[in-house]
Amino acid sequence: MSDQLVSDPSALYQAPNALARFYSRFAVDQRLLLTGHSHQAWPDIAFDGQGEAWLDAAELVDAKWDRAFAKADRVRSGFAQLLNDSSGAITLAPNTHDLLVRFLSALPLRERPKLVTTTGEFHTIRRQLGRLAEERIEVEAVPCDPVPQLADRLAASVDDRTAAVLASSVLFGDARIVPALGEVAKACQKHGAELLVDTYHSLNAVPFSVAGEGLEQAFIVGGGYKYCQLGEGNCFLRVPPHCTLRPVVTGWYSEFAELAQAPAGQVAYGQGHARFAGATYDPASNYRAAAVLDFFAERGLSPEFLRMVSQHQIGLLVRRFDALDLDPKIVARDQAVSLEDLGGFLALRSPCAGALQDGLAKGGVSTDYRDQTLRLGPAPYLCDAQLEAAMDRLGEVARTMKEPG
Repeated sequence: MSDQLVSDPSALYQAPNALARFYSRFAVDQRLLLTGHSHQAWPDIAFDGQGEAWLDAAELVDAKWDRAFAKADRVRSGFAQLLNDSSGAITLAPNTHDLLVRFLSALPLRERPKLVTTTGEFHTIRRQLGRLAEERIEVEAVPCDPVPQLADRLAASVDDRTAAVLASSVLFGDARIVPALGEVAKACQKHGAELLVDTYHSLNAVPFSVAGEGLEQAFIVGGGYKYCQLGEGNCFLRVPPHCTLRPVVTGWYSEFAELAQAPAGQVAYGQGHARFAGATYDPASNYRAAAVLDFFAERGLSPEFLRMVSQHQIGLLVRRFDALDLDPKIVARDQAVSLEDLGGFLALRSPCAGALQDGLAKGGVSTDYRDQTLRLGPAPYLCDAQLEAAMDRLGEVARTMKEPG
């Protein structure tokens, strides 16, 4: 496989997978890693990126920051490209919780004491909003089902007391894509509320477009730990243009850039991404991320190409699972959800999800589970034969299970 654009996806389906050699340190050709929705392997180039950070620190000491900030700019541009966005600004942070707290601290919760969310949000949002509810902030959690009409229900819940809506573009629990979030954006604009969209399970798995979704005025959060293969420490908040919010929780990096004018006695804020900026951080994560983003670009691993590969892989898992003809009381899939409506993993319902995950792990298949959902997440460096072997092992394990109770 050359460094040119990938033109033949079948090169990734055959054994050996044409990408696998670039992931030798993770030994992806020797392991059945189906945790791709949670933590994908890093390409070998990431090791070089992390080493570059150490060498720059050793050579330049405190003067390393010019190079570190250049890496951060590369990461910002990479996230903006994955969002197909040219209008917003990208603030970076080690994790999405830091960014969520900064966003929440900017909201006028005294005047607008209501937050709207869904019952399907990742723990970052779920837990933080749950804690705010204990402090008498009104939190309305809109039921996820049915997902095709979720955006309509969210939009209907927005009123003049609403400070913000917080919702995902792909549900982390079962990979269902949430359509029509642009309708929620319209409702928020009508009532003067903010919208924050969690794109962590869309980014580099399902092509996403800020303008195409009608989300130009939305805040968007996400990161590179999953489908982007950037590893820890690389998360972002997309800040809409002309944002004038004054987050309570920010760091002194907001004063790096030219500061906006503020009335005497008020804290001033930088423009663009600096408005929600934090403080001193470990830049090694950005070095690693910049190297991986370049690797993806050089090899034509665009969101559109990766979506095509993912749909092939999820489709294979679905067909192999159906062919196993397992007892649905032990493990089943939601056959009402089409392949096109799924993100980057397959969710299987099972009262034995934990036991299945443990049995698969003992057989060399890495998966994970949430409550009664077993999650199988392929990745572009796995060949079809590896996915078939994993599903064969699932069949063996499931047939040893008995229905609980």
